[in-house]
Amino acid sequence: MHKQTEKSTFAQAVYRKMMEKDYCSQWLQIEPLLLAEGHCRIKMKVRREMLNGFGVLHGGIAFTFADSAFAFASNSYGRVAVSINGSMSYAHAAKEGDLLIAEAKALNVTHKTADFDVNVMNEEGQIYYFFRGTVYRKSEEVLG
Repeated sequence: MHKQTEKSTFAQAVYRKMMEKDYCSQWLQIEPLLLAEGHCRIKMKVRREMLNGFGVLHGGIAFTFADSAFAFASNSYGRVAVSINGSMSYAHAAKEGDLLIAEAKALNVTHKTADFDVNVMNEEGQIYYFFRGTVYRKSEEVLG
């Protein structure tokens, strides 16, 4: 098996294991588009129950969606990675029915920490939200 294919298959196994008990991501109805080591793309559709009082996607739900992509990408290496910092900028408001894509990419990975950027965009690639986070990488294995 090709090395890149092995890494992608491993990242998919990590995603499946995490989703078994990730009830929040299940509620978001997240679907994977790309799962690879240090990189993932997921999608979700904005539903009515996700809106705030102004009829746009609640900021906390936008953060949660980005955080899910962050979690899948940071754990894709196989070691349990837990968030120790995260921040988000809100550039454009999503509305009911919008299909959003969150793409998480590793910036810097060390033995104990890793930094990731997550862009949340629409289908055309217009960025709605910018997320940056840091994880602490435990010695525990996700699939162990």
